[in-house]
Amino acid sequence: MRTHARVLFVLAVVMTLGACSIFTESAERGAPPPERQTLRVGVGNVVETAPLRLAVADGLFRRGGLRVELVELAPEDEPMAQLTEAEVDVVFADGVELFSAVADGTPLRIQGEAHVAGTDSMALVTLPDSAYTDLGALDAPRIAVPDRRGLGSLTARSVLRAAGVDPQAIDFVVVPFDGMVTALREQRVDAAWLTEPHITRAQKDHGATVLADCAHGATEDFPMSAYAATTDFASRNPRTLDLFRELLARAQQRGTDTGALRRGLPGAGGAGSVGSVDDVTASLVSLGTYPQAANPERLQRVADLMHGSGLLSQRLDVTSLVPEREIS
Repeated sequence: MRTHARVLFVLAVVMTLGACSIFTESAERGAPPPERQTLRVGVGNVVETAPLRLAVADGLFRRGGLRVELVELAPEDEPMAQLTEAEVDVVFADGVELFSAVADGTPLRIQGEAHVAGTDSMALVTLPDSAYTDLGALDAPRIAVPDRRGLGSLTARSVLRAAGVDPQAIDFVVVPFDGMVTALREQRVDAAWLTEPHITRAQKDHGATVLADCAHGATEDFPMSAYAATTDFASRNPRTLDLFRELLARAQQRGTDTGALRRGLPGAGGAGSVGSVDDVTASLVSLGTYPQAANPERLQRVADLMHGSGLLSQRLDVTSLVPEREIS
């Protein structure tokens, strides 16, 4: 009798599990597909977008049911213009660009963070013969930045303030990344704000030295960049972006394997990509971290520093920009 009872119990469990499996598979088969089969994503800096680039190249998104088409953004391209003019569906940009756009009236939804700064992944650099060796030595330093109201000026201002320099006295000089070493050599600026792989390239090719790590103090573990879509696009394509975020999280998880990431970096950049790297540079770059979901508390640090620095006239609530299910 006991044996018979055990057999009946096992059969009942198997039948229950089988029914659950059939129900789950049916539910999955009946789930509505994404509104779009293809998503155009504007990408920039190779180091910061490496996990996404490598995941697209090896078919992770395609296997997950979404074709991601990468659109290379040239240094002169404006990410927000590319997005609002529907040249891309999702765009990579630094947090200052994104939050400035929101403050100016562009409704955005953050789809995921791209890169969080690590030690020396953004820094003020000088050349070997520079007399500027003490961050607080100059009352009004001339700092080369790619954008006077961008991430460079925001983080450079923070570290210089901590060194005792009056933020209002800093002279920010707009110079593209590929012209910063020349600007230093010609003594048109005292220091240049660079990110990777530009820092490593300047060190390797020109003997540049790091004057100050801009991921330090108030900007330690600072969110550098993210992926965003317009609110209108997000409202019309919720399932597509749900799938994109799910697959992006898997791609970003690969960023924890820094060895594999470094090996993949030289081949990660497409034609016209920003900051393409060779094998040596890839082995030397300072890497930050690649979050698997947008963290509004972390991103709020960018908006609050912008507000405190005068880049935003009013405090911005970042939580309202992040899909609820993404908050972690």
